Amino acid sequence: MTQYLRRIFGEGFRAFFLGAAIWAILSGVIWEVWLGAQSVGDGIELSNLAMSPYEWHAHEMIFGYAGAAIGGFFLTAVASGRGLVITLSVCLWAAGRLALWQSSGLPAELVAGMDLSFLLFLIVRIAVQLARRPKPQHAVFLVFLAALMAGNLAVHLDWTGIIPGVAYEGMRLGLLALIGLIVVLGGRVTPGFIRNAMKRAERPEATWPPVTPRLDRGSVAFAVLLPWSLFVPVLNPMIALALGVVHGLRMAQWRGTWTLRDPLLWSLFAAQALVVAGLVMWAFAQWGIGDEIGALHVLGLGGIGGMTLAVMSRAILGHTGRAPVPPTPVAWGYGLMILSTITRWLAADLLFVWHDLLVLIAGAAWIGAFVLFLVGFLRALTGPRPIRDVRPTPPIPEHMKTAAA
Repeated sequence: MTQYLRRIFGEGFRAFFLGAAIWAILSGVIWEVWLGAQSVGDGIELSNLAMSPYEWHAHEMIFGYAGAAIGGFFLTAVASGRGLVITLSVCLWAAGRLALWQSSGLPAELVAGMDLSFLLFLIVRIAVQLARRPKPQHAVFLVFLAALMAGNLAVHLDWTGIIPGVAYEGMRLGLLALIGLIVVLGGRVTPGFIRNAMKRAERPEATWPPVTPRLDRGSVAFAVLLPWSLFVPVLNPMIALALGVVHGLRMAQWRGTWTLRDPLLWSLFAAQALVVAGLVMWAFAQWGIGDEIGALHVLGLGGIGGMTLAVMSRAILGHTGRAPVPPTPVAWGYGLMILSTITRWLAADLLFVWHDLLVLIAGAAWIGAFVLFLVGFLRALTGPRPIRDVRPTPPIPEHMKTAAA
């Protein structure tokens, strides 16, 4: 047991990706049970929560699950740490989840402090790392983490009664901060992974996704503005639409049809496509066209859920020395995440009559995606790196044997 714990807490991706998947399942089951009981008229009181179950659910998806997913990424790829650093950061994240779950019995200020401590720790850790080893391409991440922190702070300012009525805006700020981060990160890694795969497949370089510096800079600029544009409501839908269009133009050149042969590639591409769709829906919903809740779930489930699932998969495979091929159960999980997104959008925008059933299906698909993720990656996350076979010395060709003799 000790060696497993040392291994898990020895690398950020192991501890946080395990935590993210487990919490995605547990919080999803709690939400499904509560929703199911409401739909049949058997109300279950979650008396341990100081906030409404709807607020708890939204908060834990944005700041709980996604917080762990990005924490694992940043503490592995940007500001890596081991041992005490990882253990402390995981404890801070878990303390926030426990504090929220038992919030009715704790002072609201204590709940806020426990929940906000993890993001604050993460921001300080990355800032110190960048101060020691400046990397301009990573500095933009602090902008999104600051917006995520500001969103979570706004939620707690509402829940503590200091600034009533801002919890919803805080959650939107957090969600849009994550979307901006995903656009920047996905815009870097997705075409790069596609190029590498096409190179391995010996495809001509002329067919690879091209470099598009103008579109890249435009999408980064709009992504940075996206969460902060909430403070100027008239600009918010215009920034969202502009980001969706620019990022969509980038994606159109990423050889999307070629990715269909590789689950890891098409899952990355599909998540980015759902981000584009969600941004456009969000913009039009602000103008009274379409349903805002549907757009938010396309961004949250398809964009954040889909992208984190794919990036976590790629990170696990790469950092444990495995080939970039996800296990079959995980590939099915990518499909379930897309199913979750579509059914939740249909429930909000089109099939209102079946709203409760579709929402429950969406939740079940979300849970199933992470169950399959754990089934496929539990051994990789908790076990040692595989020992690669030593490649044997190639035999001397027949036509060279005489010369060698």
